Amino acid sequence: MPLLTVGHRGVMGVEPENTLRSFVRADREGFDVIELDLHLSRDGALVVMHDAEVDRTTDGSGPVAGMTLAELRALDAGRGERVPVFEEVVDAVSAPLQAEIKDRAAARVLAETIERRGLHDRVTVISFHDDALRETRKLLPDIPIALVTGRSTPTAPERAVELGAGMVSCELKWLDEDVVRRCHEAGVKVISWTVNTEQDVARVRELGLDGVVTDLPAVRRAVSEAA
Repeated sequence: MPLLTVGHRGVMGVEPENTLRSFVRADREGFDVIELDLHLSRDGALVVMHDAEVDRTTDGSGPVAGMTLAELRALDAGRGERVPVFEEVVDAVSAPLQAEIKDRAAARVLAETIERRGLHDRVTVISFHDDALRETRKLLPDIPIALVTGRSTPTAPERAVELGAGMVSCELKWLDEDVVRRCHEAGVKVISWTVNTEQDVARVRELGLDGVVTDLPAVRRAVSEAA
């Protein structure tokens, strides 16, 4: 089976992360899935940004949760791009989405959007936070979910099974053969982040993973051409 290719915040290695420009580029480059991050604005909009603050990725400063959507829209998110909301990404690309949430409040707003827009077949809800995934599972019993892990990767197989997650997305440096084996024995797929070098790709193949999360179109091409 070919490796699943996931565009990390679009293609953040070559475009401003979590912008429509980045997502459209990832879609055009042929990624199987596009990953993005969600936070709630002060007025409850589901905005696409990785950090809890706007400082790193825009020309503004302060917490996302302390700003209205209009205030967030006034910021430059790179190359003149504006901070998008989730539904704009849905409308801009055709690829399936991995939507990462940080808390239960965002889980509830995302679930309402998925229901209203009929996105059950296009969106996988992902999170580092078990409580956010439990909330999602309660609201959307049939939606695909995936657990994201870094240092906690050794516990990923058991947590995924408990949550009903069909996939784990683990930081590559914490993955080993034992974790992959336990996941696969439990019927859980394993993808890894962030795979940006030839050495990373070689390690992915050595571990027998199911997919890669990458910042770079070149890695997607390399993985796909070798399949």
